[in-house]
Amino acid sequence: MDALMPAQLPADRIADALPLADLEPVRPLRVCLLGYRSHPFAGGQGVYLRYLSKALVELGHSVDVISGQPYPQLDPRVRLIPMPGLNLYETGLGSLRPRHLLSRANVYEWLSKLTGGFGEPQAFGMRVLEYLRVHRADYDIVHDNQSLSYAMLRLQERGMPLVSTIHHPITSDLRLVLAAERAWWRRLLVRRWYAFLGMQQRVARGLRHVVTVSECSRQDVARDFGLAAERLELVYNGIDTEVFSPLSGAVRKPLQIMATASADQPLKGLAVLLRAFAALLPRHPGLRLLVIGRPREGGDTARLLETLELGAHVDFLTGIPTAELVRHYSESTLVVVPSLYEGFGLPAGEAMACAAAVVSSDGGALPEVVGDAGVMVPAGDAVAMERAIESLLADPARREALGRAARARILESFCWRRAARSITALYERVLAADGNH
Repeated sequence: MDALMPAQLPADRIADALPLADLEPVRPLRVCLLGYRSHPFAGGQGVYLRYLSKALVELGHSVDVISGQPYPQLDPRVRLIPMPGLNLYETGLGSLRPRHLLSRANVYEWLSKLTGGFGEPQAFGMRVLEYLRVHRADYDIVHDNQSLSYAMLRLQERGMPLVSTIHHPITSDLRLVLAAERAWWRRLLVRRWYAFLGMQQRVARGLRHVVTVSECSRQDVARDFGLAAERLELVYNGIDTEVFSPLSGAVRKPLQIMATASADQPLKGLAVLLRAFAALLPRHPGLRLLVIGRPREGGDTARLLETLELGAHVDFLTGIPTAELVRHYSESTLVVVPSLYEGFGLPAGEAMACAAAVVSSDGGALPEVVGDAGVMVPAGDAVAMERAIESLLADPARREALGRAARARILESFCWRRAARSITALYERVLAADGNH
């Protein structure tokens, strides 16, 4: 948090600034967090595991994280238990060796890859089920981070207290990817890849304790997974405002726009931003776009860059440490969040915590995060995005005011400590309901 004494803070933020020892203590629990794929930089699942586990440890819990590749970056007080799979989507089928097929989970993952499916969530669940069969007594509760594999129902049947987080229904991703594909045969391949959604929908309906991260996600999960909305607990994500904060001495680069987006996922809306950026360049020839992400060679983003002749004006970075990400947020004149849909929108929150002026789409839960502390435009509308960016480029005073408002909004509303306390309260209710209190 900012270096402010509690007396300088509004009343509703005093609790967040006080030392943990001054707050009501919690009963220490032994927590096992699960993540089938926990990339520390791309996507939100690895970020969620990193910061939630850290906040839970700071409340006094002991936390293990079981994860498949890629592994998350964790606080030193959190133990990582690697649960490696074949990782065939990164290493390719050529990396397979006969010894790998001695495991049922590996065979399942291999066959899924051969047939164009995505078997990692289910294969990870099979490995976790075997691990927890041996180590069941080591934990009070298991918290699954959206693997939603059949193994989670098996754990529940065995009496293991279980909480599952659903960030957003992947049905949203499927709809947007299908809309972006014109070739019938590629649409068939997309449907095969997303076949795991049937499993996730069935598993979600069978789970007793589900948490989600925004009101938008709660309504969308309820609709697409066939659940009653009141069955879903809402606990907003936090932002680490000690790490993501305005960098002392940083100078905004007057013509640098920044976006954090998985370059080839239609869901992230980078194509919309590229079209808006191309329209701005004739009037702002020195403008540069920095994208935290990497386009796939020969992919849709690479082709669009060539069509729009933007190659010399757009820089891509990937795999950078958090400190470098904070520096870019602090040096960019604007941060744009063009997503067509977000279950929460961690990049928006992180940029806001760094006091950046934000232009955001209204896709999914982004209005819940950005509120009135940024400029909102309709998702998918490149013209509206172009106009919003241009208006802020011309108005330094408004950019500065938005940056201050953005930082204040994140400090007030999105705190990992508050999220961890809400999750802890949920754990206690689950333990009481399951007779393990």
